[in-house]
Amino acid sequence: MSKQSWNFKYTDFFSLGVLILGAFIVVLPCVVVFVTSFAPRSASLEILPNKLSLANYHDAWQRGNFLLAFANSTLVAVAVTAFQIVTSALAGYALARLKFRGKQALLLIILATLVIPFQLLVIPIFLVLKWGHLINTYGALILPTAVNGFGIFLLRQYFQTIPVELEEAAAIDGANRLQILWRVMLPLARPALVTLFLFAFIGEWNDLFKPLVFTTRPELKTVQLALAEFQEQFTNNWSLMMAAVAIATVPVMVLFLIGQRQFIQGIATTGIKN
Repeated sequence: MSKQSWNFKYTDFFSLGVLILGAFIVVLPCVVVFVTSFAPRSASLEILPNKLSLANYHDAWQRGNFLLAFANSTLVAVAVTAFQIVTSALAGYALARLKFRGKQALLLIILATLVIPFQLLVIPIFLVLKWGHLINTYGALILPTAVNGFGIFLLRQYFQTIPVELEEAAAIDGANRLQILWRVMLPLARPALVTLFLFAFIGEWNDLFKPLVFTTRPELKTVQLALAEFQEQFTNNWSLMMAAVAIATVPVMVLFLIGQRQFIQGIATTGIKN
């Protein structure tokens, strides 16, 4: 066995070890949450409980009123995701294919929005929502993030990887710009669309800031707001709190596992020109 071959295998072994260690560090807190959520009620955190029970999930679901919270979070997340996909697809295609004055400047402005935290804009956004009589409505939870600079840039980069010849062939057949976008570009950009969907949906599902600032009505409570209130009430019951955390976490975990293949493909191929 050559020295070069030995070094290659040693490097692979080291990389695998680092990967396993990183996975262990990431997965361990999740394992603790789920195991503790099945433990009997206790004021202390039990890593290895003697008995397992589903009673904590039933109690947490009822006491936290998670049915209403799930409905609100699902409505907001789906609406925001739909808006972002539509606006990102239209703007991304325009920036990738159309030629107009100020195109690069507009792209730079969109990229600049990515470095501005949402919290810095909360006061002007609040004033605009108040002026539009949208405070304490679903509009206050949906409209502030209906357009996303990351989504526009992501789809713009992916559209640039698609050969122009496909659009030219569709144009020869009589398709206009919107038909080309709908029938040619979007089907080919499915990995990028799934990536944007996961980012937008999970981001909205885990958002606590907007419901906390823009709403006060109990009927508009989202999952994260319900979870925050639940944790304030049951600080001495670890099993019940971990059950509530698991209830709020499982939907996005399942969603990510379903779309992980398209997600990885979208991230890996975005920006690579053919």
